[in-house]
Amino acid sequence: MIPIRDHNPSRRTPWLTWALIAVNVVVFVGTLPYFENERRLYVFFLEWGLVPARVMAGTGWETFVTSMFLHGGWLHLAGNMLFLWIFGDNLEDEMGRPGFLLFYLASGLGAGLLQIAADPLSRVPMVGASGAIAGVMGGYLLLFPRARVDILIIILVFVRILPVPAWAMLGLWFVLQLVNGLADPGGFGGVAHWAHAGGFVVGVVLALPLFLRLGGPAFWRRTHGAPPHPETQYRLSRHRIPKVPRRR
Repeated sequence: MIPIRDHNPSRRTPWLTWALIAVNVVVFVGTLPYFENERRLYVFFLEWGLVPARVMAGTGWETFVTSMFLHGGWLHLAGNMLFLWIFGDNLEDEMGRPGFLLFYLASGLGAGLLQIAADPLSRVPMVGASGAIAGVMGGYLLLFPRARVDILIIILVFVRILPVPAWAMLGLWFVLQLVNGLADPGGFGGVAHWAHAGGFVVGVVLALPLFLRLGGPAFWRRTHGAPPHPETQYRLSRHRIPKVPRRR
């Protein structure tokens, strides 16, 4: 179940969302030489990734920020940037660029803190923008719970694009983070589930003042729980190949 787009692209060009994506891509490309040597890559991640035991020892505070812009591979980067591209533009619309940037960084900080709380003695470096992006998803859920999101469902040879409300897709995602976090609190499976859950909750909390300023539940009623501008209708383009009638 992979989200591929929402039905409410932003009203204005989401320059900050695009800039965050660009920075993540540029930083990842700059780290590619480290991937040629596994030991060198691990040492690099130990220095610039978020290591709970190191922070608990009173050092490495800068890694709360640096870790947000590092990724462990192309798929890791692509997945995170896809979620940011889908959900970031509408929040940037409502918060403005400075507000959205602060929101993004604060969500990433909260994600790191919860991962440290879950396993404070861990020496496994945490890298990736997913904690901050989880905050974006939490804020999106609060403001636009009924926005339609197209998800790509792949089951063996069955492939289908299905539109679902944001609350269903994001709610299921959050529950999965909680379940997997309980099963693997230290993130030894390679995924920092508590960072995801923490970023999501922080995002909801940080978006709450904006939600109330917009009218709270009245905002939902006014916008039908979706971004406050017309929905885009997606459909396959009509081909221009003329039909040839079958002769009998």
